Amino acid sequence: MATRRSKAKAQSDPAKIRSIFGENLRKLSEAYPSVVSLCRDLKINRTQFNRYLSGESFPRPDVLYQLCDFFQVDARILLEPLEDLQPTSSDLLNQPYLQGYFGTDATDVSETLFPSGFYKFVRRSFIDDLQFATGLVYITRQNAHTFLRGFEPREAMRTQGLSMAPSNREFRGLVLRQEEGVMAVVTHRASLACSFNFLTPETSFQSNLWEGYATRTVREKLSGRRAARMVYEYLGKETGAILRAARQSGLVTQDQVAPFHLRLLRLTEEFR
Repeated sequence: MATRRSKAKAQSDPAKIRSIFGENLRKLSEAYPSVVSLCRDLKINRTQFNRYLSGESFPRPDVLYQLCDFFQVDARILLEPLEDLQPTSSDLLNQPYLQGYFGTDATDVSETLFPSGFYKFVRRSFIDDLQFATGLVYITRQNAHTFLRGFEPREAMRTQGLSMAPSNREFRGLVLRQEEGVMAVVTHRASLACSFNFLTPETSFQSNLWEGYATRTVREKLSGRRAARMVYEYLGKETGAILRAARQSGLVTQDQVAPFHLRLLRLTEEFR
Protein backbone atom coordinates (compact mmCIF):
# COMPACT_ATOMS: atom_id res chain seq x y z
CA MET A 1 0.00 0.00 0.00
CA ALA A 2 2.82 2.39 0.90
CA THR A 3 4.50 1.69 -2.44
CA ARG A 4 1.31 2.48 -4.34
CA ARG A 5 0.88 5.72 -2.39
CA SER A 6 4.49 6.69 -3.11
CA LYS A 7 4.02 5.99 -6.83
CA ALA A 8 0.77 7.95 -6.92
CA LYS A 9 2.48 10.88 -5.16
CA ALA A 10 5.34 10.83 -7.65
CA GLN A 11 2.87 10.77 -10.55
CA SER A 12 1.12 13.86 -9.17
CA ASP A 13 4.37 15.83 -8.85
CA PRO A 14 4.73 18.11 -11.94
CA ALA A 15 8.51 18.32 -11.58
CA LYS A 16 8.76 14.52 -11.43
CA ILE A 17 6.53 14.15 -14.49
CA ARG A 18 8.66 16.60 -16.47
CA SER A 19 11.81 14.77 -15.40
CA ILE A 20 10.50 11.32 -16.41
CA PHE A 21 9.16 12.62 -19.71
CA GLY A 22 12.41 14.43 -20.50
CA GLU A 23 14.48 11.31 -19.85
CA ASN A 24 12.12 9.13 -21.91
CA LEU A 25 12.20 11.60 -24.79
CA ARG A 26 15.99 11.70 -24.65
CA LYS A 27 16.17 7.89 -24.97
CA LEU A 28 13.67 7.86 -27.83
CA SER A 29 15.70 10.54 -29.62
CA GLU A 30 18.95 8.54 -29.52
CA ALA A 31 18.02 6.80 -32.77
CA TYR A 32 18.37 10.09 -34.67
CA PRO A 33 21.67 11.59 -35.84
CA SER A 34 20.75 15.12 -34.74
CA VAL A 35 18.10 17.00 -32.77
CA VAL A 36 17.79 19.43 -35.69
CA SER A 37 16.64 16.75 -38.16
CA LEU A 38 14.35 15.20 -35.56
CA CYS A 39 12.67 18.53 -34.79
CA ARG A 40 12.24 19.12 -38.51
CA ASP A 41 10.48 15.77 -38.94
CA LEU A 42 8.34 16.39 -35.86
CA LYS A 43 7.63 20.01 -36.91
CA ILE A 44 8.44 21.12 -33.35
CA ASN A 45 10.47 24.19 -32.47
CA ARG A 46 13.96 23.11 -31.40
CA THR A 47 14.02 25.46 -28.40
CA GLN A 48 10.75 24.02 -27.12
CA PHE A 49 11.96 20.48 -27.79
CA ASN A 50 15.10 21.17 -25.72
CA ARG A 51 12.87 22.34 -22.87
CA TYR A 52 11.08 18.98 -22.99
CA LEU A 53 14.43 17.16 -22.91
CA SER A 54 15.69 19.16 -19.94
CA GLY A 55 12.46 18.67 -17.96
CA GLU A 56 11.60 22.37 -17.95
CA SER A 57 8.17 21.75 -19.46
CA PHE A 58 5.93 19.07 -20.93
CA PRO A 59 3.79 19.29 -24.08
CA ARG A 60 0.19 20.26 -24.67
CA PRO A 61 -2.17 17.29 -25.28
CA ASP A 62 -2.05 17.73 -29.06
CA VAL A 63 1.76 17.85 -29.11
CA LEU A 64 1.95 14.84 -26.75
CA TYR A 65 -0.29 12.91 -29.15
CA GLN A 66 1.98 13.90 -32.03
CA LEU A 67 5.08 12.71 -30.16
CA CYS A 68 3.47 9.43 -29.10
CA ASP A 69 2.29 8.75 -32.64
CA PHE A 70 5.73 9.50 -34.09
CA PHE A 71 7.67 7.33 -31.64
CA GLN A 72 4.94 4.65 -31.45
CA VAL A 73 4.54 4.83 -27.67
CA ASP A 74 1.63 5.79 -25.45
CA ALA A 75 1.01 8.63 -23.01
CA ARG A 76 2.49 6.63 -20.12
CA ILE A 77 5.85 8.12 -21.15
CA LEU A 78 4.77 11.05 -18.94
CA LEU A 79 4.59 8.86 -15.86
CA GLU A 80 6.79 5.77 -16.17
CA PRO A 81 10.40 5.16 -17.24
CA LEU A 82 10.67 3.98 -20.84
CA GLU A 83 12.19 0.62 -19.89
CA ASP A 84 9.09 -0.19 -17.81
CA LEU A 85 6.91 0.28 -20.90
CA GLN A 86 8.81 -2.15 -23.12
CA PRO A 87 7.39 -5.63 -23.79
CA THR A 88 8.99 -8.54 -21.97
CA SER A 89 11.13 -11.18 -23.65
CA SER A 90 8.23 -13.66 -23.47
CA ASP A 91 7.24 -13.14 -27.10
CA LEU A 92 6.60 -15.01 -30.31
CA LEU A 93 10.21 -16.11 -30.83
CA ASN A 94 10.22 -17.85 -27.45
CA GLN A 95 7.04 -19.86 -27.95
CA PRO A 96 7.43 -23.62 -27.30
CA TYR A 97 6.61 -24.47 -30.93
CA LEU A 98 9.71 -22.55 -32.07
CA GLN A 99 12.01 -23.76 -29.31
CA GLY A 100 15.37 -24.69 -30.77
CA TYR A 101 14.67 -22.79 -33.99
CA PHE A 102 14.43 -19.17 -32.83
CA GLY A 103 14.32 -18.22 -29.15
CA THR A 104 17.44 -17.21 -27.25
CA ASP A 105 19.83 -19.01 -29.63
CA ALA A 106 18.86 -16.72 -32.48
CA THR A 107 18.27 -13.55 -30.49
CA ASP A 108 21.65 -13.75 -28.73
CA VAL A 109 23.43 -11.22 -30.97
CA SER A 110 26.51 -10.15 -29.05
CA GLU A 111 27.94 -6.63 -29.08
CA THR A 112 31.18 -8.15 -30.36
CA LEU A 113 29.46 -9.63 -33.39
CA PHE A 114 27.22 -6.65 -34.22
CA PRO A 115 27.73 -3.56 -32.02
CA SER A 116 24.98 -1.11 -31.11
CA GLY A 117 25.09 2.34 -32.68
CA PHE A 118 24.83 3.95 -36.11
CA TYR A 119 25.73 2.28 -39.39
CA LYS A 120 26.04 3.77 -42.85
CA PHE A 121 24.67 1.49 -45.57
CA VAL A 122 24.96 1.48 -49.35
CA ARG A 123 23.42 -0.74 -52.03
CA ARG A 124 22.32 -0.42 -55.63
CA SER A 125 18.86 1.08 -56.01
CA PHE A 126 16.06 -1.45 -56.43
CA ILE A 127 14.42 0.86 -58.99
CA ASP A 128 17.25 2.44 -61.01
CA ASP A 129 20.46 0.52 -61.81
CA LEU A 130 22.34 3.79 -62.35
CA GLN A 131 21.78 4.93 -58.78
CA PHE A 132 22.76 3.73 -55.32
CA ALA A 133 20.80 4.10 -52.09
CA THR A 134 22.78 5.22 -49.07
CA GLY A 135 21.61 6.09 -45.58
CA LEU A 136 21.80 5.44 -41.83
CA VAL A 137 20.40 2.74 -39.60
CA TYR A 138 20.52 2.60 -35.83
CA ILE A 139 21.07 -0.66 -33.95
CA THR A 140 19.86 -0.82 -30.37
CA ARG A 141 19.17 -3.50 -27.76
CA GLN A 142 16.15 -3.90 -25.51
CA ASN A 143 15.18 -6.87 -23.32
CA ALA A 144 17.90 -9.12 -24.81
CA HIS A 145 16.70 -8.38 -28.36
CA THR A 146 18.56 -6.47 -31.07
CA PHE A 147 16.57 -4.00 -33.17
CA LEU A 148 17.19 -1.97 -36.31
CA ARG A 149 15.66 1.39 -37.21
CA GLY A 150 16.08 3.80 -40.10
CA PHE A 151 14.40 6.02 -42.68
CA GLU A 152 14.12 5.68 -46.45
CA PRO A 153 15.82 8.52 -48.36
CA ARG A 154 13.41 11.31 -49.27
CA GLU A 155 14.52 11.24 -52.90
CA ALA A 156 13.75 7.54 -53.20
CA MET A 157 10.23 8.09 -51.88
CA ARG A 158 9.74 11.11 -54.13
CA THR A 159 10.94 9.20 -57.22
CA GLN A 160 8.33 6.49 -56.60
CA GLY A 161 5.56 9.01 -55.98
CA LEU A 162 5.25 7.94 -52.34
CA SER A 163 4.58 10.04 -49.26
CA MET A 164 7.70 11.53 -47.68
CA ALA A 165 6.11 11.82 -44.22
CA PRO A 166 8.41 10.43 -41.49
CA SER A 167 5.85 7.77 -40.53
CA ASN A 168 5.91 6.40 -44.09
CA ARG A 169 9.69 6.61 -44.51
CA GLU A 170 10.51 4.86 -41.24
CA PHE A 171 11.41 1.18 -41.14
CA ARG A 172 12.22 -1.10 -38.23
CA GLY A 173 13.52 -4.62 -37.91
CA LEU A 174 14.61 -7.49 -35.70
CA VAL A 175 18.22 -8.69 -35.90
CA LEU A 176 18.95 -12.40 -35.39
CA ARG A 177 22.20 -14.33 -35.20
CA GLN A 178 23.25 -16.62 -38.04
CA GLU A 179 26.13 -19.08 -38.36
CA GLU A 180 28.29 -16.64 -40.35
CA GLY A 181 26.82 -13.28 -39.39
CA VAL A 182 23.42 -11.72 -38.74
CA MET A 183 20.11 -11.42 -40.51
CA ALA A 184 17.44 -8.76 -40.14
CA VAL A 185 13.75 -8.93 -40.97
CA VAL A 186 12.85 -5.32 -41.75
CA THR A 187 9.44 -3.79 -42.37
CA HIS A 188 7.65 -0.49 -42.82
CA ARG A 189 4.67 0.44 -40.68
CA ALA A 190 1.81 -2.07 -40.90
CA SER A 191 4.12 -4.47 -42.82
CA LEU A 192 3.25 -2.78 -46.11
CA ALA A 193 6.76 -3.43 -47.44
CA CYS A 194 9.33 -5.84 -46.03
CA SER A 195 12.88 -6.95 -46.72
CA PHE A 196 15.33 -9.60 -45.58
CA ASN A 197 18.94 -8.57 -44.96
CA PHE A 198 21.97 -10.77 -44.38
CA LEU A 199 25.35 -9.40 -43.26
CA THR A 200 28.68 -10.99 -42.45
CA PRO A 201 31.81 -9.27 -41.07
CA GLU A 202 34.39 -8.22 -43.69
CA THR A 203 37.96 -8.29 -42.39
CA SER A 204 40.25 -7.66 -45.34
CA PHE A 205 39.57 -3.89 -45.35
CA GLN A 206 38.65 -2.76 -41.84
CA SER A 207 37.02 -4.32 -38.80
CA ASN A 208 34.01 -1.98 -39.04
CA LEU A 209 32.58 -3.32 -42.30
CA TRP A 210 29.85 -5.87 -42.98
CA GLU A 211 28.87 -7.15 -46.44
CA GLY A 212 25.83 -9.05 -47.61
CA TYR A 213 22.60 -8.45 -49.46
CA ALA A 214 19.04 -7.20 -49.14
CA THR A 215 15.96 -8.74 -50.74
CA ARG A 216 12.51 -7.17 -50.87
CA THR A 217 9.07 -8.74 -50.79
CA VAL A 218 7.62 -7.75 -54.15
CA ARG A 219 6.18 -9.83 -56.95
CA GLU A 220 8.35 -10.66 -59.94
CA LYS A 221 8.48 -7.87 -62.52
CA LEU A 222 10.23 -7.25 -65.83
CA SER A 223 11.90 -4.11 -64.47
CA GLY A 224 13.56 -3.31 -61.17
CA ARG A 225 15.37 -5.75 -58.91
CA ARG A 226 14.31 -7.74 -55.89
CA ALA A 227 17.81 -8.29 -54.48
CA ALA A 228 20.97 -6.20 -54.21
CA ARG A 229 24.32 -6.57 -52.53
CA MET A 230 24.71 -4.29 -49.53
CA VAL A 231 27.51 -2.92 -47.34
CA TYR A 232 27.25 -1.67 -43.75
CA GLU A 233 29.94 0.57 -42.23
CA TYR A 234 29.89 0.91 -38.45
CA LEU A 235 30.01 4.53 -37.27
CA GLY A 236 29.22 3.88 -33.61
CA LYS A 237 28.34 7.18 -31.96
CA GLU A 238 30.94 9.37 -33.67
CA THR A 239 28.90 12.53 -34.14
CA GLY A 240 30.97 13.95 -37.02
CA ALA A 241 30.84 10.76 -39.09
CA ILE A 242 27.13 10.29 -38.36
CA LEU A 243 26.23 13.83 -39.43
CA ARG A 244 28.30 13.51 -42.62
CA ALA A 245 26.55 10.24 -43.46
CA ALA A 246 23.15 11.81 -42.71
CA ARG A 247 23.87 14.71 -45.08
CA GLN A 248 24.93 12.27 -47.81
CA SER A 249 21.87 10.01 -47.40
CA GLY A 250 19.77 9.54 -50.50
CA LEU A 251 20.27 8.38 -54.07
CA VAL A 252 23.79 8.84 -55.45
CA THR A 253 25.68 7.88 -58.59
CA GLN A 254 28.44 5.26 -58.71
CA ASP A 255 31.24 7.85 -58.67
CA GLN A 256 29.91 9.10 -55.31
CA VAL A 257 30.26 5.69 -53.65
CA ALA A 258 33.46 5.05 -51.69
CA PRO A 259 35.88 2.78 -53.64
CA PHE A 260 36.12 0.20 -50.84
CA HIS A 261 32.30 0.05 -50.69
CA LEU A 262 32.14 -0.49 -54.45
CA ARG A 263 34.62 -3.33 -54.26
CA LEU A 264 32.54 -5.10 -51.62
CA LEU A 265 29.34 -4.56 -53.66
CA ARG A 266 30.92 -6.64 -56.47
CA LEU A 267 28.75 -5.07 -59.15
CA THR A 268 29.89 -7.48 -61.89
CA GLU A 269 28.55 -10.47 -59.91
CA GLU A 270 25.10 -9.11 -59.13
CA PHE A 271 21.81 -10.95 -59.07
CA ARG A 272 18.23 -9.89 -59.43
